[in-house]
Amino acid sequence: MITESIRSLFNRDLNKLKTEIETYQNEKNLWIIDKSIANSAGNLCLHLVGNINHFIGAQLGNTGYVRHRELEFSLKDIPRTELIEKIEATIAMTDSVLPQLSEDDIKKEYPLIVFESKMTTDYFLIHLVAHLDYHLGQINYHRRLLDN
Repeated sequence: MITESIRSLFNRDLNKLKTEIETYQNEKNLWIIDKSIANSAGNLCLHLVGNINHFIGAQLGNTGYVRHRELEFSLKDIPRTELIEKIEATIAMTDSVLPQLSEDDIKKEYPLIVFESKMTTDYFLIHLVAHLDYHLGQINYHRRLLDN
């Protein structure tokens, strides 16, 4: 079933996000920006956690999560331990919500119009994995360039 594959990818990549955040040698470097690097690793981490908890947790799992997207990019100096806790809670949420979706559920129209047109839930879940991986790559480069 595709939901198990998607759950596995979220699990793998959220754990990689956790590893990236843990790998910073200097915790303060999670929050630096430099030259044309507009977003810190810390803010990208908050953005990913917010994005996944909103679009999967709140919309598909009825978790009650309330997203504050502007804070994902404006908050600074959140302790690394808190970022890790947020990632771990997001892993637990995806591991709980995604297995509950049936084949019929994921073929249905996603409950929100996120882009300019309707889409199926499975299409949007695949997009969310790609979005996670895009920002995960940015975090990896951020760490290797700015965590000296």
